[in-house]
Amino acid sequence: MQNIAGFFTELMRKYLPDSFVIVIGLTIVTLILAVTVQHQNPIESISNWGHGFWSLLAFTTQMAVILACGYVLANAPVTDRLLDRIVSHVSAPRTAVIVATLVGGIGSYLNWGFGLVIGGVIAKKLAMDVKGVHYPLIIASAYSGFTLYGLGLSATIPLTIATPGHALQKSMDLISLGQTIFSPHMLVTAAVVLITLPLLNAALHPKPGQPVKEINRSLFNSDKSTVPVNEDLAENTVASRINSSRALSMIIGALGIAYVVIYMVQGGAVDLNLINFIILFLGIILLGTPILYVTKLNEGIKAISGIILQFPFYAGIMAIMGGSGLVLTISQWFVNISTEQTLPFWGLVSSFVINFFAPSAGGHWVIQGPFMIEAANTLGSSLAQTSMSVQLGNAWNDLVQPFWIMPALALSKLKLKDIMGYTVIMMVWVGLIYIVSVLAWGFLG
Repeated sequence: MQNIAGFFTELMRKYLPDSFVIVIGLTIVTLILAVTVQHQNPIESISNWGHGFWSLLAFTTQMAVILACGYVLANAPVTDRLLDRIVSHVSAPRTAVIVATLVGGIGSYLNWGFGLVIGGVIAKKLAMDVKGVHYPLIIASAYSGFTLYGLGLSATIPLTIATPGHALQKSMDLISLGQTIFSPHMLVTAAVVLITLPLLNAALHPKPGQPVKEINRSLFNSDKSTVPVNEDLAENTVASRINSSRALSMIIGALGIAYVVIYMVQGGAVDLNLINFIILFLGIILLGTPILYVTKLNEGIKAISGIILQFPFYAGIMAIMGGSGLVLTISQWFVNISTEQTLPFWGLVSSFVINFFAPSAGGHWVIQGPFMIEAANTLGSSLAQTSMSVQLGNAWNDLVQPFWIMPALALSKLKLKDIMGYTVIMMVWVGLIYIVSVLAWGFLG
């Protein structure tokens, strides 16, 4: 297993560029495909790219908020103490890898933004505390748990199609969560991933006597996360006392939670805005004072700067694919060889491919969903299975999608090439689980 890991790690070290370079390359490749495969006029393709570049600003902001606020939650004192308690019981490197995978996976199952951050936080703590941990592997392992978001409580596509008024309701009606993420088949799939992925990751750790790359503690010695953003706030002034008021945090936090309760009692739907609302006000309560929340939020924003830069490029790529019909062509290739039972499988595979160019389940569903649902209706395939197959393809590809790895890299101060060799192996294993799961679901029902 170490030989395989070594092969992929060396391959990535030599040939894998920075994630920003990758998105530039994907933009160029998509333009070329639109012209050569779809025979679209180059001027029209470039126009689609430019028009779509800023089309997802609202969604970009939603993602930025959920990740930045997720960072605050993951670093709140109560969370920090819990993680420290977990770390204190770990002494062996392979156990540390297992724990990092489990925390990242469970966190992502509960909420993808929270899980994406908390996995990296505990992985760094474990690397600091447990001697002999291979640092790139434990960061990759914590990130690998992110794939469980596709089976979890914040999975975008299942939540979307369960919400009244969604864009495809006329062609597929509402699909309850009991038919998707809470179906027995998907619950078993999530359990299999949660049990086997940590064991795989532990097996990838170098054996005793083999070289390991431990965390460079000097890179983090200068971190002063508890220092106020402004030195004047440490003064005993009226302004500093207001900034450090626990009462203000509790009042505004209570108002936020009260709104959530009222909204849910009145039958409001759970969407990304509500999740962000909950995370924001829960963080304010847990941090205790307004100024501590601002301090932690500033740290979180630094960790997501790459996402803010790159998502408009992916929005442009999605606009090229949608405007040229390229995404329909890719889906059609797979649908043409599908049957009633195999459509979800080919939906999984096509979704995996498309996610290289559209690494957002929401945006992904907008351009692939209509075609897949039309195919499901034509072939008589299960709409729930077909929808989940697209979600799982998205979550599967995220293991090697540089876009979503950026927060982990910012937290760990590693480079993409340091961990991608490991996530490729993890992607292969998770892919096998998802393929078997989707095929079994399609044939056995």
